[in-house]
Amino acid sequence: MSGNNVQYCFEFSDGSEWRCDVAMDSEYQERSAELPEWTRLGFYQCSHCPLSTTEVNYCPYAVALLGPAKATADRPSHEPVAVSVNVRDREVRAETTLQRAMGSLLGLIGPFSGCPVTAILRPMARYHLPLSSPEETVVRAFSTYLLGQYLRDQHNESADWSMQGLRRIYADLRQLNLGMSQRLRASQKEDAGVNSFVLLDLLAADVGYALDQYEGELDESFGEFLSDASRKTE
Repeated sequence: MSGNNVQYCFEFSDGSEWRCDVAMDSEYQERSAELPEWTRLGFYQCSHCPLSTTEVNYCPYAVALLGPAKATADRPSHEPVAVSVNVRDREVRAETTLQRAMGSLLGLIGPFSGCPVTAILRPMARYHLPLSSPEETVVRAFSTYLLGQYLRDQHNESADWSMQGLRRIYADLRQLNLGMSQRLRASQKEDAGVNSFVLLDLLAADVGYALDQYEGELDESFGEFLSDASRKTE
């Protein structure tokens, strides 16, 4: 497996397995003719999608989800699964629910699918943390965005230290999660795929909430920075 790939392996309780490789150095390519109707761009198209149905036939994110959608079509979201993730020459293993494991995978697929809304998440996805918790997601989102602003500043471009742009990014992601859930709901008998996007939306909501109504959730973990700042003001 390429060093630029991440591999997810799902082991189901019935003994079957399913693997998915995500390449982090290329986008999914739109395939020819025989694609299901739910992958068409105009099928429950996200309300803020910048793509035009006159120029693009298929939703790039939906096309990238063909494999995961097929793997979960007949499986309930609460089904237990053992998942192993090979990323950056290390392996992460966990026993969890199908919806949580699939949500982690879908969050990685999106940025490299060719979807213009999720493309901004590529820097964060290149340092993918499988099955991240809400707190880890908030830290990674804040850290990645602020590092991006530092790099913009180093290149003499305007920097958004107040993170207003991050608010817009995660508001857009919440709209996208809704649209993709509608697509999958129309294509699947069971709810694993749909609920995976529900979990992604909850993570997006956590980031937005932390931006709008920060209540000190990270203060303890970053106490060294805060105590240093307080000493300087004494």
